[in-house]
Amino acid sequence: MQTFRFDPCDLPDSALALRDEIRAFLATELDGFPARKRAETWMGWDAEFSRKLGQKGWIGMTWPKQYGGHERSALDRYVMLEEMLSAGAPVAAHWIGDRQSGPLLLNYGTEEQRQKYLPKIASGESFFCIGMSEPDSGSDLASVRTKAELTDEGWRVNGTKLWTSGAHRAHVMIALFRTATEEGNRHGGLTQFLVDLDTPGITIRPIKDLSGNAHFNEVIFEDVLVPDSQRVGETHGAWKQVTAELAYERSGPERYLSCYPLMAELVQELGDKGSASERDEIEIGRVVAELSTLRQMSVSVAGMLEAGQNPALEASVVKDLGAVLEQRMPGLATDLLERPFHLGTGGLDEAAAYLVQNAPSFSLRGGTREILRGIIARGLGLR
Repeated sequence: MQTFRFDPCDLPDSALALRDEIRAFLATELDGFPARKRAETWMGWDAEFSRKLGQKGWIGMTWPKQYGGHERSALDRYVMLEEMLSAGAPVAAHWIGDRQSGPLLLNYGTEEQRQKYLPKIASGESFFCIGMSEPDSGSDLASVRTKAELTDEGWRVNGTKLWTSGAHRAHVMIALFRTATEEGNRHGGLTQFLVDLDTPGITIRPIKDLSGNAHFNEVIFEDVLVPDSQRVGETHGAWKQVTAELAYERSGPERYLSCYPLMAELVQELGDKGSASERDEIEIGRVVAELSTLRQMSVSVAGMLEAGQNPALEASVVKDLGAVLEQRMPGLATDLLERPFHLGTGGLDEAAAYLVQNAPSFSLRGGTREILRGIIARGLGLR
């Protein structure tokens, strides 16, 4: 029976030196940055900030230099992510391209695709989104129905993608389309494509969430022509690519640090009051202990990536446990401060109000809790 492996992993000196450099940069760039904006963290969009990170060499850090990367370690990249998220930096613009679209192209893209897209991602000039979920296909990606049919002109696409984060601002989508129906094989007949979002026939409709933001989108394809040169990997063979891509999505510190800026503000306010109760101290201590444990697990996953291993099972565990903790944090702030929070009030209260409204989505993005636990059970040989 397989078991989890979260071997201890020490950060190298290069990562520790990088941490100091990033903290100094963020202290300047985020000076006066409001708590409400910090609460958005990896959902906060700022194209100019992303370009500055590209100039610093903090996007595509592990990629080959020939594609605009910097050939640094996965542990260096982990420290960069940890500092950005804990500070509440607005990294959404380049996030998808750096986290998973770039690595996907390195593993499965053609040389032409790598040369065309990767340097622009690394410089913070080209932004990506993910076209996986559909109106009736969320975490069950094997049921996608958006169809791409091969014609003399290329692939003709019809269908709809849903909950596509950042599509209204992104330049490119890596989309999963059904290119064939294979009897008895739900995972067959799927292919990935690079789709430039200014292609004729694409309609993008932003979807507002409870907090009034429009991170999500509905993307409609009506007789959209995609050249075969934009196909990523094997025709009908995208399932292994998608599962590899999702491993990148589930393994990072964003899976437990989304609410960290709120917790930092909460601890600051409780400390300023000078009247934290024993209950406050116990609850904060419990959160700190869980964060510390999840951090060690996440660093271990980064170490596995650095060693060229596939930590898909461990990444699913970190993502599931992290979502449980993150969803609890906004309610904890409400309980400890004993007051309701409202948008428009500024400071900690507005940051907490935003996260109270957005926390329900934390166990959906990157795969629902039920899907993740099924993956974990299968990986352990329990089903």
